[in-house]
Amino acid sequence: MRLENKKVIALVDGDFEDLELWYPVHRLREEGAQVDLVGQEAKKTYIGKYGVPAESDYAFDEVNPEDYDAILVPGGWAPDKLRRFPEVINMVKQMDEHKKPIGQICHAGWVLISANILQGKTVTSTPGIKDDMTNAGATWVDTPAISDGHIVSSRRPPDLPDYMREFIKVLETTN
Repeated sequence: MRLENKKVIALVDGDFEDLELWYPVHRLREEGAQVDLVGQEAKKTYIGKYGVPAESDYAFDEVNPEDYDAILVPGGWAPDKLRRFPEVINMVKQMDEHKKPIGQICHAGWVLISANILQGKTVTSTPGIKDDMTNAGATWVDTPAISDGHIVSSRRPPDLPDYMREFIKVLETTN
């Protein structure tokens, strides 16, 4: 298994884009990674945009980003909620400081914008937040998935296979 002994935080809140949470979680688990769903409350069931539930394993304040190798931010409307939690911003900033993989897809770029970590980075996202990304100092490109160092970004659900291939490659090479 390519990702055995890797631990990943998958952030969750209500109205996450169902595929953008679950597809990455399942792909990483298939490769041997431990993926913990982390939300505002532990053991709470969050419902995705299309009705798929996700129960959090831990609350934001119960995890230490130092114990993890990467973080995933799903798209949907959840990122607009997630970026309002100082704990989430601190997790993302800490991952960035230690150059640990940060995955973001679709509207998840909002969280990275709020963490102020996109200056000088090349990223993609849903075209709907292209201006937000460029205003945060990033160079936005229209491509299914791209990595700039430890930041891996993608546009939307049809791009999930490209996104996960790229994310797994980056995570695999991280110590």
